Amino acid sequence: MDRTTTRPLGRPQGRRWLGGALALAVGSGLVLVGGAGTAQAADVNVAKNAGFENGLTNWSCSAGSGAAVSTPVRTGAGALKATPGGLDNAKCVQTVAVKPGSTYTLSAWVQGGYAYLGVNNTGTGTGTVSTWTPDSPSWKQLTTTFTTGANTTSVEIYTHGWYGTSPYFVDDVSVFGPDGGGGQDPDPVVPATPAGLAAGSTTTSSVDLTWGAVSGATGYKIYRDGANPVAVTGTSTTVSGLNPDTAYQFQVSATNTAGESAKSAAVSARTAKPGDTGPGPAVPKHAVTGYWQNFDNGAAKQKIRDVQSQYDIIAVSFADSTATPGQITFNLDPAVGYTSTADFKADIAAKKAAGKSVIISIGGEKGNVTINSDASATAFANSAYALMQEYGFNGVDIDLEHGINSTYLTKALRQLSAKAGSSLVITMAPQTIDMQSTGTEYFKTALAVKDILTVVNTQYYNSGAMLGCDGKVYSQGSVDFLTALACIQIQGGLAPSQVGLGVPASTRGAGSGYVDPQIVKNALDCLTKLTSCGTFKPAQAWPTLRGAMTWSTNWDATAGNAWSNAVGPHVHALP
Repeated sequence: MDRTTTRPLGRPQGRRWLGGALALAVGSGLVLVGGAGTAQAADVNVAKNAGFENGLTNWSCSAGSGAAVSTPVRTGAGALKATPGGLDNAKCVQTVAVKPGSTYTLSAWVQGGYAYLGVNNTGTGTGTVSTWTPDSPSWKQLTTTFTTGANTTSVEIYTHGWYGTSPYFVDDVSVFGPDGGGGQDPDPVVPATPAGLAAGSTTTSSVDLTWGAVSGATGYKIYRDGANPVAVTGTSTTVSGLNPDTAYQFQVSATNTAGESAKSAAVSARTAKPGDTGPGPAVPKHAVTGYWQNFDNGAAKQKIRDVQSQYDIIAVSFADSTATPGQITFNLDPAVGYTSTADFKADIAAKKAAGKSVIISIGGEKGNVTINSDASATAFANSAYALMQEYGFNGVDIDLEHGINSTYLTKALRQLSAKAGSSLVITMAPQTIDMQSTGTEYFKTALAVKDILTVVNTQYYNSGAMLGCDGKVYSQGSVDFLTALACIQIQGGLAPSQVGLGVPASTRGAGSGYVDPQIVKNALDCLTKLTSCGTFKPAQAWPTLRGAMTWSTNWDATAGNAWSNAVGPHVHALP
């Protein structure tokens, strides 16, 4: 977050790195993070011989490059092996019947050399949608979506490799959507592994779980500590019959008549202690986060009591580092108008009594808290908990903009959680580049603590153009920028309830990327209800999306509270 309206000197380096990535993405259809969409009840797989159980029936491969093989296979007894050679990229195609004006999820499992998956003649946009992956030593799923034009009744799906590279293998192709008149593949494929498993509320004997829907799945199995599978049909369940104050690990798999997917990544949860009243004050299902400035940079000066009522989470910005690595402290700036620390603490208590969460933010543009060892992780947890006890903070916000170490930040947050218990609120505010891939340190941290994580409010500003989850490049300041980038986090494994949209409160709140509140509202509706979308439309609605964030409550006040008055009621009215 900015203490001024300019970014630190390090930001342009990120843009130069991204420029290379964008060039690759535009040229080859790169998708950094993918995931399967949600199928409606009537949807079917309109691809034929999708698992290559009948050789190359229904498929045609260039220059005799394709062959059906019995090993390696992902499921069943067959798979495609395609070998590029010379000027041939080993392209294999199939024409499938589709329904006009409909959305389909195209997916396939691949391994070996470079592998591309795409569709031609969609009748919308450029007519072509594709995704790809470089060498993959094990089976990996490629997924994308496409929408057919008003008069489109068939499309060409294809796979291909790259000239002069190793053979690639394909299995379990799916074109999932409405039946276009050609019927469905008689052999359904084993569904993909569910993503987004998250633990919610706990009691002394139960844990609530939610996860993302999987195309083609007719049911799911919940595993507790790797065993005792329980079959369910929806994408949420309550696991009961547990022991009090006990840690458990949960996994979920997807099932259909073809079989069962691999188990998801495990999520940990601890049941409540006897007499534990549970989390509190509770963060609303749909919440608005605002940063309160503990400094004067020309924005309206506020006391905590003056923070607009639409804000559910108030992030006090910022904690200060000390000479001890990882350790933080807080120094109330006289410039904000408090005459005593006691008055500041009383304002926090009053906001909490009104049902708000007040947390301490760590980092910002100039903040540099280093957590890169066991000692610094412990120092952070101890000092953060001490501030919570002294000032009444409900938790912490991670806004580190100078690099993080996911291993030790995860340890720090887990140590803090062990001290603070179920009432702890943890939020994050990464920059857009930090959430482009699950391989970044920020994303890895978020996934590593998602069982105790409240919300990630990515800063969708001061970033320039970025990749969306569909592999396309979007410019900041648009509905598409907000929705296509938020999609990355959900497809990458965060629960929708852990995703928020971070934007400036006014044109003075950031160097670039300000959007009119109506665009924020449209993006929220697109993600939660599939309405008011731009050119990008998610494959499914995520009605549990947490909400929105702004920098800052002070810049909001400077602009006459225009942001909170528009966005706040809209967030609170989401489904």
